[in-house]
Amino acid sequence: MKQYEPFEGKIARKLSESTPWWPTPKHPGTDAPNVVVFLIDDLGFSHFNCFGSDLVTPNINKLAEGGLRYTNFHVTPLCSPTRAALLTGRNHHTVGMRGISNWSSGFPSMRGEVSKHAGTMAEVMREAGYTTLGIGKWHLTSMENASAAGPFDQWPLARGFDRHFGFLEGETDQFSPDLVYDNHRVEPSKTPEEGYHVSEDLVDHAIEFVHDTKSIRPDRPFFLYFAFGAQHAPHQAPASYMAKHRGKYDEGWDIARERWFARQLEMGIIPPDTTLAPRNPGVDAWDTLPENQKKLASRLQEAYAAFLEHTDAQIGRLVDDLEAIGELDNTLILLMSDNGASQEGGAFGILHEMKYFNGLIETPDEAVLRLDDIGGPHSHSNYPWGWAQAGNTPFKWYKQNTHEGGVHVPLIAHWPKGIKDKGGIRNQWHYVTDIAPTVFEVTGVTNPPTINGYEQMPVTGASIAYSFDNPTSPSQKTKQYFEMSGHRAMYHEGWKAVTRHDPWSVFQPGANPDAFENDVWELYNIANDASESNNLAEQMPDKLNEMIAMWWQEAEEYGVLPLDDRLIELFNTRYRDNSVHPLSKHYTYLPPLNPIPAQAAAGLGGRSWDLEAKVIRSAGENGVILATGTENSGISVFMKDDHLYFDYNCFNDHYVVKSSKKVPEGESVLGLKFRRGKNNADATLVINNEEVGSVHLPLLMRIISSIGMSIGADVGSPVSLEYKAPFKFEGTLHRVDIQLISQSDKQEQEAAAREGMARQ
Repeated sequence: MKQYEPFEGKIARKLSESTPWWPTPKHPGTDAPNVVVFLIDDLGFSHFNCFGSDLVTPNINKLAEGGLRYTNFHVTPLCSPTRAALLTGRNHHTVGMRGISNWSSGFPSMRGEVSKHAGTMAEVMREAGYTTLGIGKWHLTSMENASAAGPFDQWPLARGFDRHFGFLEGETDQFSPDLVYDNHRVEPSKTPEEGYHVSEDLVDHAIEFVHDTKSIRPDRPFFLYFAFGAQHAPHQAPASYMAKHRGKYDEGWDIARERWFARQLEMGIIPPDTTLAPRNPGVDAWDTLPENQKKLASRLQEAYAAFLEHTDAQIGRLVDDLEAIGELDNTLILLMSDNGASQEGGAFGILHEMKYFNGLIETPDEAVLRLDDIGGPHSHSNYPWGWAQAGNTPFKWYKQNTHEGGVHVPLIAHWPKGIKDKGGIRNQWHYVTDIAPTVFEVTGVTNPPTINGYEQMPVTGASIAYSFDNPTSPSQKTKQYFEMSGHRAMYHEGWKAVTRHDPWSVFQPGANPDAFENDVWELYNIANDASESNNLAEQMPDKLNEMIAMWWQEAEEYGVLPLDDRLIELFNTRYRDNSVHPLSKHYTYLPPLNPIPAQAAAGLGGRSWDLEAKVIRSAGENGVILATGTENSGISVFMKDDHLYFDYNCFNDHYVVKSSKKVPEGESVLGLKFRRGKNNADATLVINNEEVGSVHLPLLMRIISSIGMSIGADVGSPVSLEYKAPFKFEGTLHRVDIQLISQSDKQEQEAAAREGMARQ
């Protein structure tokens, strides 16, 4: 017969005349190290204690003391783009990830998924014989394709990972997460009351995965990509950690930032001539704040700090386990952040992030009434700008911006067998695309010209391995562009041109109608001015123009164009050909089915809609028909005590209506009519075409939650106080139909935009 697989033996008529042959499995070599890449979310340059702050990170400090701290390391200003660049070694626009994976702009730079012409480290290393393990936040799948219906070709297992446990969205509740195990959804192993926290669960699975591979195949090295949900909002930590930080930040962000800056100078983390950048616009002097604003800001910072200490403890658990099983010595650990500290908490900070996305300003005077909820399961908090800038010390601006505060983050490299300068500091300028080439060089793995039949794009990063033993070697990365929603920057040999884009400048009197032309570029000699405090644009216009021209050249080469400052508007592309969303806006759900991610489900926020559920039940059979959201905000249609209910949980204000009559036994059609007003709405319960109760809703939630929809149960934290989750429907739920009612183009855009904002 024709041989389709290679065979180097001999096949004859008789076994005695034949020679067997076994193919040699691919293997990177007996000395090839394991690799662990830790990625922390929304963490600023100074947040680690070993990078200047007085936050509690003893385990991370230990890695720094046993390895190297890179003080001039850069990333993109946002999570999905950094992850795409990290895993592929290519620029994020080039591989199709201009912004977050929730967006698809219709251009190659923003597909919401990573091009298959850009293989991930997992794909490359698995082919070389590594076991590849993924843990934690993914956010590299188009979120319309993140449901149990797939397609799965951009889920972690299809992009090179042998095993994966974590979540696909940009954020999740730390106590009630939306979890995925390989290609299917799973429930958390415990409840919040039983002590569950997702960071602990992630480490438990990482240890399990490593033990599985090292117990059965100890000869094979592993590649572990571990992306925490921490330190992204919601900032949540076990109560014992919150208690340890009570009162520690009452002195405020000004004193803390000055102290952290002094520590950075003392530690040699920043050059001795660095200036502490002034407070960003919108950040007031701490001493001028009203007392309630101080109380709120302090407690929000306590939650962030407790969250980080808890994250540090989980990193310590995994590192200690690697040491206990004898693997730490030959494991390269790389630990970094995906972007700078987040500005998404606003000037005051917020107890409930969804209020912000609904245009509701939660004043400190209101928020302090629930101060003790911060950090726990009853809040979805984010800290204010002042504490975010402190986390970015000594820089200005934040995540999303291309100034240093958005893109300059800590990097720690730890490898006992390969790094001899314990506790060393490296100042060479490097970028996130340099991580993959570093891993390939250290492991001896070659990036192939094709993967799964796809011709591969060139890797644009430069390995940092040369610096392991050479602290004074010149940087091998001399040029890099930055772009994020119109914010732009160009770095070249110690110089940086940067502009903070203002999309609203086009509306100013006399402004150029092309908003990008209104952007004001700044020029800095970063080699001598790390904090971008001395703008040389007016003094050196020729140098500035040279840098701007270089940016345009890089933009052409790496697929940045067209310039596009759309953010939330991109969520309005859901009703298009080849989308999971029907043009008719009619959705039919057939139980049993898995929970549906928010961006793949019918969008109920900010619009009118009808629900119709066909059920068969006996007396006493109750439960949830449809729920979306969490205990902090959401909607639920359910049966209790043989009656039909609707609960509109508007940021913990519950508007509940109970049917005026019982639902009959046998077959019934249960429904809800939801009609929006301008900023309010009315909801009417229906049983077998008869209206049986209504409730007026004084506030219309345009964005309900970042957590998606569940049918036949309330998965996660309970939306309603009327039951205990999951409160599964006990009768037979045949189908649930939802018809979104068409609105004006403006209303359609508003509904989609508001829904999307929460998933940035």
